[in-house]
Amino acid sequence: MRKTVKSYAKRLKVTRNGKILARKAGQNHFNAKERTRASMSKHRMNSIHMNNDAKSRFLINL
Repeated sequence: MRKTVKSYAKRLKVTRNGKILARKAGQNHFNAKERTRASMSKHRMNSIHMNNDAKSRFLINL
C-alpha cells in the first residue's frame, strides 16, 4: 500500500479545480537588495504542472 509523501504534501496546496500551488523557491535569504517587483513576485504562489504518474506517487490522498 502506498502512502502520501507528507513532506512533499505539506508544501503544496490543491485548489478546488485540481490545480497544485506551491511557494516560489529562494525567498528567504538576501532579499534586501532585490527590486520590489522581484521580492513581491516571490510572495505569490506558483502553479506546478505534474503528470498523473507524479500525482499518484506523491499525492495519493489529495
